[in-house]
Amino acid sequence: MASILECKHLKKQYGSFTALKSINLELPEGKVIGLLGPNGSGKTTLIKLASGLLLPTAGEITIAGNKPGVESKKIVAYLPERNYLDLSRKITKQIDFMSDFYKDFNAQRAYEMLDRLEIDPKRPLKDLSKGNREKVQLILVMSRDAKLYLLDEPIGGVDPAARDYILETIIDNHPADSTVLISTHLIADVEPVLDEFVFIREGEILQHSSVAEVKETGKTVDGLFREVFRC
Repeated sequence: MASILECKHLKKQYGSFTALKSINLELPEGKVIGLLGPNGSGKTTLIKLASGLLLPTAGEITIAGNKPGVESKKIVAYLPERNYLDLSRKITKQIDFMSDFYKDFNAQRAYEMLDRLEIDPKRPLKDLSKGNREKVQLILVMSRDAKLYLLDEPIGGVDPAARDYILETIIDNHPADSTVLISTHLIADVEPVLDEFVFIREGEILQHSSVAEVKETGKTVDGLFREVFRC
């Protein structure tokens, strides 16, 4: 199976602090993968490196064989942990911007998802609740026909009912041959949608396995996570 993301001895330092410690990782195409670890474990750093927002201190990271840059950004859709949209803009203007900026953006898909949520696209984001703003951000990201979706804590700040909708949106709207990497510490919530998972702690990869392998042992990923990360 072809790889969409590959890290070789990837290291990232912020001054004297080492966020990623020479990690090796290979993620296949066509999978939903959980990047799982406690806060401060290096999840966001890895996703920012993959999205091209950060440069490695050492080693390399490639997306479909290319270093993060102009070519990789054509096939990568990135949802940051924090809001990145202009809250004063109407949702229609956000959709127009995405349509102009990304050739693979499907505006019709975005409007259909907004309609299912009963969110008026003519409203500015500042008029929406925090949960609905996060849904709109996710809709914009998932309306691209990308090869790799990087979702940094997409369910961290919303209520349980909204989490269900967000996970359904992720699963129902990504192309079958694309890979979705979901960073989170809410393991039980995302486990039902995952094909594979990566455990990361203090900048080191502890385990990369399939969910099916864990289930064969009679355990759950959430249960295994609690064992591995027990304080």
